[in-house]
Formats: sequence, C-alpha cells, structure tokens
Amino acid sequence: MGTDAFVRPVERSSTARPPWQDAHPRFFVQGRISRGQIDNPPSPAYNRLMSSLGQPTPVVEERDNSRLIIVVAVAAVIAVMLAIAFLLREPPKPIKTISPYAANLKFSDFKMSAAENFIGATVSYIDGTVTNAGDKTVTHLVVEVVFKDEIGQLAQREELPLRVLKTSGPYPEAVDLSVSPLAPGQTQSFRLTFDSISAQWNRQYPEIRVTDVTVK
Repeated sequence: MGTDAFVRPVERSSTARPPWQDAHPRFFVQGRISRGQIDNPPSPAYNRLMSSLGQPTPVVEERDNSRLIIVVAVAAVIAVMLAIAFLLREPPKPIKTISPYAANLKFSDFKMSAAENFIGATVSYIDGTVTNAGDKTVTHLVVEVVFKDEIGQLAQREELPLRVLKTSGPYPEAVDLSVSPLAPGQTQSFRLTFDSISAQWNRQYPEIRVTDVTVK
C-alpha cells in the first residue's frame, strides 16, 4: 500500500469513558457524581450535634435557675425589711392644743445655778417666779425650755413639769402644783432641774413657754 493510501480514522467506542471521568475517578461513577461521596445522608452524631445547637445546655439552664433564686431571695429580704420598718415605726405624735388660759401665766426673776449631786454629777437649776393673772386655780403646769447656741439655733429642748418651791420646812422643797396650787392673782417661786445641758448652749437664759396647763 502506498503513502497515499487512505488512513481510516479510529472510531471511539460508545462505551468509552470520557477523559474527564478518568481524571477524577474518585468522584465520578458512570458519568454522574457518586452519592457515596457527596449525597450520603448525615450520620446520627451529626444530627444530634445540629439539634443541640437550638437547645439550652444544662450549664445555661443551671445559671438561669441560680439567677432566679437570687432575685427571689433579694425580693423576699426587701419585703421583710419593709414589713419590719412598718411595724416598728413610731405613730405620729398628736398635736397638743394649748389651753387659752396659758396666756394668764407670767414668768419672771430668772436665776440659774449649778451644784453637784451625791454621785458627783453636775445638776443645773433655773429658779424664777410664776404669777397667775387669771381667775382660775392652776393645779398642774408643763413648760418647754429651749436652749440656743451661739448663732441662735436650737441646742437643747426639754419639756418638764413646773414645780413650785415649798418653804414651810427647814429647806425649800420643789413640789408639783397639785400639792401647792397657784390661786388666782398669786405668785410663787418655782424651780426647774436639768441633769445636763448641751455644751453648745450660749450661756443665755433659755426660752420658757407653757405647753400644758390644768385649772379648776
């Protein structure tokens, strides 16, 4: 046969594998993607992992429970404290109405002194006179004594019954007006006793006013 003879092309078999399949035998089987490599269903472990992502873990639940317990405990403590404060609060003091007859009582001739008692403590006294300018007999009298400081502010306030000096014995004795009443137009000496006076006191005579009076 000469060089010009017709060369018959080699026919490719219809069952021959495409070259791109031969290049990647791991991923292709019979012209399609292997289900064993990509389309395999998820394993049970994978399913458990994915399902657990949307659920709270035991650690988170325990932490939330601890916070709830703390909040409830704090609220309970606050409620108990409020209840105790409500039960222990002092009732408001009623406002005293001063008898109009107090305007008939006049104080004068103040004197202050101090002495040591039998245990060595200093006791202070305010002596003076009280006059009943009204038409009734006074059988009990309560006064408020206000001590001021150097700038005129309150240093001490005391409320105590007024006692008059009874001089029938060897020594003057301070007694209540129920024992020695103050008759209309009468003047008697009185004494107020203080176990202590504030160090802020300005050493001036205090203010004295009647807060309660009983007459007959």
